[in-house]
Amino acid sequence: MALKKWTPFDLWDPFREMRYLQERINRLFEPSLRRPATEALSLLDTGFPPVDIHEDANNIYLKAELPGVKKEDLNISVDNDVLTIKGEKKQESEVKEENYHRVERYYGSFSRSFTLPAGVDAGRVSATYKDGILSLTFPKREESKPKKIEVKVS
Repeated sequence: MALKKWTPFDLWDPFREMRYLQERINRLFEPSLRRPATEALSLLDTGFPPVDIHEDANNIYLKAELPGVKKEDLNISVDNDVLTIKGEKKQESEVKEENYHRVERYYGSFSRSFTLPAGVDAGRVSATYKDGILSLTFPKREESKPKKIEVKVS
């Protein structure tokens, strides 16, 4: 048996304690980093589908990206001045093997709602769906359109 000279750090090593603390913190966050992709992407429910909204003098336009979603899997409704886009993106084929290296594409149901401004005529909404882009056009009511008032100089 080899003899070792005793030092005060044999009982308490601050660096060993810091390494232990770092390992415990790392273990705390590991489960969230190894979540299944579908669970991690479900956090996108508040922002999926991504949309662009703009307006001009006559209309309000909304474009939503819905790649891989079929037209028959979409449900668009307006109720009490709230537009709701619901749908489901289905996986093309089920893979029996679980040797995925990375899964970033989202599959499953989604829903997103928007409150429409008061000046929109919800009864005349038009919708088109082409190449995974949903385009909605909301005409403004005549009374809500800006009016130009001419000033006469005398």
